[in-house]
Amino acid sequence: MKLLIVEDDASLSEIMSRALRAEGYVVETASNYLDAEDKIAGYSYDCIMLDIMLPDGNGLRLLQHIKSLGKADRVIIISAKDSIDDKVEGLNLGADDYLAKPFYIAELLARIKSVLRRGATAVNNIMTAGNISLDIQERSVKVAGNYVPLLKKEFDILLYFLRHPNHIVDKALLAEAVWGDHIDMADNFSFVYAQVKNLRKKLSEAGADVNIKAVYGFGYKLAEVDE
Repeated sequence: MKLLIVEDDASLSEIMSRALRAEGYVVETASNYLDAEDKIAGYSYDCIMLDIMLPDGNGLRLLQHIKSLGKADRVIIISAKDSIDDKVEGLNLGADDYLAKPFYIAELLARIKSVLRRGATAVNNIMTAGNISLDIQERSVKVAGNYVPLLKKEFDILLYFLRHPNHIVDKALLAEAVWGDHIDMADNFSFVYAQVKNLRKKLSEAGADVNIKAVYGFGYKLAEVDE
């Protein structure tokens, strides 16, 4: 899952980033309004941690902008301003939660997981397709009831496809979603091909009745094996 931290305090941003990456998230950061606006315009995030007080703008206005774009990104407001007016305004503008500074990292992690669960289409953290079952919380995958060991990126790729059923996914979009926006600097997408190839092989060998298929000229799609 991909997260964005919008926070001008470099030290706090680094602490949050390290903790979230340790939990297996793809994390990107923005230290001001304009940088955040650019990232949000070009990418989609599962959850955005948004500070209200930014050096070049108001975080609540940025939240309003996010919602005006029709984006489904979940938003947790993180701010030293713990006034009831800010909370009410933020929630009315579409924020999913509000966390006042200072806070414990454990609480931040719990809030993120709660918000992501609300946004997931899974039942009890389980996502399914055919005879594939993926447990988001345990980060485990079963095919026909049998565990299939996946590497971290293989799991993230499969989760992305399960979250986007019936979608044809461009390789560049897949790379950006799983590896982050710094992927723009990559010369090619050979690493994506390799990870997808390994994932497809593991699912096939496990007897999955759906798998990731190449759609020539477009990208990939999760489809029934005989489709």
